[in-house]
Amino acid sequence: MAEIRVLVVGAAGRMGSEVVRAISKADDMTLVGAVDRNRVGEDAGAVAGIPPVGVNITDSLSAAIPASSPDVAVDFTVPASVAANVKTALKAGVACVVGATGMTEENLSEIAALCEERKTPTFVAPNFAIGAVLMMQFAAQAAPHFEAAEIIELHHAGKLDAPSGTALRTAKLMQAATGCRAGSPNPAEPRAQGDAGASPSRGQTEGRIHLHSVRLPGLVAHQEVIFGGLGETLTLRHDSTSRECFMPGVLLAIRRVRDLKGLVVGLEELL
Repeated sequence: MAEIRVLVVGAAGRMGSEVVRAISKADDMTLVGAVDRNRVGEDAGAVAGIPPVGVNITDSLSAAIPASSPDVAVDFTVPASVAANVKTALKAGVACVVGATGMTEENLSEIAALCEERKTPTFVAPNFAIGAVLMMQFAAQAAPHFEAAEIIELHHAGKLDAPSGTALRTAKLMQAATGCRAGSPNPAEPRAQGDAGASPSRGQTEGRIHLHSVRLPGLVAHQEVIFGGLGETLTLRHDSTSRECFMPGVLLAIRRVRDLKGLVVGLEELL
């Protein structure tokens, strides 16, 4: 079987460097391109802390695609650029695996339409950790049995979007399972003293579920879903203590994406 030719967008970042390391260890894929606005001209392997791989980082995705002829583009960039990156790759006929979060529903709709137009698939996952995906599934399973639930997500200080894509995805799965039953049982939200609106300390809401974001140095990626019922609580928690935990899911997506049709969201779709 021919090796899968992979281009990494965001190759100098935390997750991008981890993807470069993972690809270098995989027997069935090879790194052919690396794009980032930082560390331009440097070898992507050296930037990732491994021996040089013979692929220098460039700052132009539109130039890197024809230069490297990738089968799959993996994007772990930032909310401000991910949608445009995916569109550039799709227009060139390159399948996409997207781990960058922060895309809007409008972004996803546009990408889905472009996937259909170009007959080129895209796979998007808010979280590639197997344990995180299971946590989301367990949360959806528990949601119909509790009147209220809230989500607390904790990430490293450099994470730009809040709440996280994982928290938003979890809330949507819970609501789909319950018809929005999981949430504040009291339709009158708590209010800050002297404030005419809902208290900002209650966090952002997704439907009736409150989402709370924490950004601190020392963290990687963590989430709690806390359910409350009559005389009891249930807490589901997942902790990513190293970015290595995301790599089995990323490699699985790279291997499977070209067999998909259109836009597919969520690692559970591949498990």
